[in-house]
Amino acid sequence: MAGTTTTNQYVEIRNGAFYVAGADVSLASVIYTFRQGASPEEILHEFPVIGSLSKVCGAITFIQENPAAIDAYLTEQNRLWSELETQHPLPPDMAARFEQGRKTIKRQPV
Repeated sequence: MAGTTTTNQYVEIRNGAFYVAGADVSLASVIYTFRQGASPEEILHEFPVIGSLSKVCGAITFIQENPAAIDAYLTEQNRLWSELETQHPLPPDMAARFEQGRKTIKRQPV
Protein backbone atom coordinates (compact mmCIF):
# COMPACT_ATOMS: atom_id res chain seq x y z
CA MET A 1 0.00 0.00 0.00
CA ALA A 2 1.50 3.34 -1.05
CA GLY A 3 2.16 5.76 1.78
CA THR A 4 2.16 2.98 4.40
CA THR A 5 4.89 2.36 6.97
CA THR A 6 4.60 -0.69 9.20
CA THR A 7 5.72 0.05 12.75
CA ASN A 8 5.12 -3.55 13.86
CA GLN A 9 2.76 -6.37 12.89
CA TYR A 10 -0.13 -4.64 14.68
CA VAL A 11 0.22 -0.94 13.83
CA GLU A 12 1.03 0.92 10.65
CA ILE A 13 1.25 4.55 9.59
CA ARG A 14 -0.73 5.59 6.52
CA ASN A 15 -0.36 9.13 5.23
CA GLY A 16 0.80 10.33 8.65
CA ALA A 17 -1.92 8.61 10.70
CA PHE A 18 -1.72 5.46 12.83
CA TYR A 19 -3.97 2.51 11.91
CA VAL A 20 -4.41 -1.04 13.11
CA ALA A 21 -2.31 -3.01 10.59
CA GLY A 22 -4.34 -4.36 7.69
CA ALA A 23 -7.59 -2.78 8.89
CA ASP A 24 -9.35 0.47 8.16
CA VAL A 25 -9.53 1.30 11.86
CA SER A 26 -7.62 4.30 13.13
CA LEU A 27 -5.49 3.72 16.18
CA ALA A 28 -7.20 6.79 17.70
CA SER A 29 -10.48 4.85 17.68
CA VAL A 30 -8.84 2.02 19.60
CA ILE A 31 -7.13 4.44 21.99
CA TYR A 32 -10.31 6.31 22.89
CA THR A 33 -12.37 3.13 23.20
CA PHE A 34 -9.72 1.53 25.43
CA ARG A 35 -9.38 4.68 27.56
CA GLN A 36 -13.17 4.66 28.05
CA GLY A 37 -12.80 1.29 29.74
CA ALA A 38 -13.50 -1.16 26.94
CA SER A 39 -11.85 -4.55 27.16
CA PRO A 40 -9.95 -5.96 24.16
CA GLU A 41 -12.94 -8.22 23.49
CA GLU A 42 -15.28 -5.21 23.48
CA ILE A 43 -12.96 -3.35 21.11
CA LEU A 44 -12.98 -6.31 18.71
CA HIS A 45 -16.77 -6.46 18.96
CA GLU A 46 -17.01 -2.73 18.18
CA PHE A 47 -14.46 -2.95 15.34
CA PRO A 48 -14.73 -6.50 13.94
CA VAL A 49 -12.79 -5.51 10.80
CA ILE A 50 -9.65 -5.62 12.99
CA GLY A 51 -9.94 -9.36 12.59
CA SER A 52 -8.55 -10.90 15.75
CA LEU A 53 -8.16 -10.41 19.45
CA SER A 54 -4.38 -10.74 19.10
CA LYS A 55 -4.34 -7.69 16.76
CA VAL A 56 -6.37 -5.69 19.29
CA CYS A 57 -4.01 -6.69 22.10
CA GLY A 58 -0.99 -5.90 19.90
CA ALA A 59 -2.38 -2.44 19.15
CA ILE A 60 -3.03 -1.83 22.86
CA THR A 61 0.52 -2.96 23.67
CA PHE A 62 1.86 -0.52 21.07
CA ILE A 63 -0.22 2.26 22.66
CA GLN A 64 1.09 1.47 26.14
CA GLU A 65 4.73 1.10 25.04
CA ASN A 66 4.81 4.36 23.06
CA PRO A 67 3.08 6.99 25.25
CA ALA A 68 5.05 9.97 23.90
CA ALA A 69 4.35 9.08 20.26
CA ILE A 70 0.68 8.41 21.06
CA ASP A 71 0.27 11.70 22.94
CA ALA A 72 1.92 13.61 20.07
CA TYR A 73 -0.31 11.80 17.57
CA LEU A 74 -3.50 12.58 19.51
CA THR A 75 -2.46 16.21 19.97
CA GLU A 76 -1.93 16.54 16.22
CA GLN A 77 -5.23 14.78 15.43
CA ASN A 78 -7.06 17.14 17.81
CA ARG A 79 -5.36 20.14 16.17
CA LEU A 80 -6.40 18.95 12.71
CA TRP A 81 -9.96 18.31 13.92
CA SER A 82 -10.18 21.80 15.44
CA GLU A 83 -8.90 23.29 12.20
CA LEU A 84 -11.51 21.36 10.22
CA GLU A 85 -14.30 22.43 12.60
CA THR A 86 -13.20 26.07 12.23
CA GLN A 87 -13.13 25.88 8.44
CA HIS A 88 -16.39 23.92 8.15
CA PRO A 89 -18.63 24.54 11.18
CA LEU A 90 -21.75 22.42 11.68
CA PRO A 91 -25.12 24.13 11.56
CA PRO A 92 -26.21 24.92 15.16
CA ASP A 93 -29.13 22.45 15.15
CA MET A 94 -26.89 19.60 13.96
CA ALA A 95 -24.19 20.44 16.49
CA ALA A 96 -26.82 20.41 19.26
CA ARG A 97 -28.06 16.97 18.14
CA PHE A 98 -24.53 15.56 18.12
CA GLU A 99 -23.82 16.97 21.57
CA GLN A 100 -27.07 15.52 22.94
CA GLY A 101 -26.18 12.14 21.45
CA ARG A 102 -22.72 12.25 23.03
CA LYS A 103 -24.27 12.86 26.44
CA THR A 104 -26.76 10.01 26.17
CA ILE A 105 -24.59 7.26 24.66
CA LYS A 106 -23.34 4.78 27.21
CA ARG A 107 -21.03 1.88 26.48
CA GLN A 108 -22.92 -1.40 26.52
CA PRO A 109 -20.97 -4.53 27.52
CA VAL A 110 -20.81 -7.29 24.94
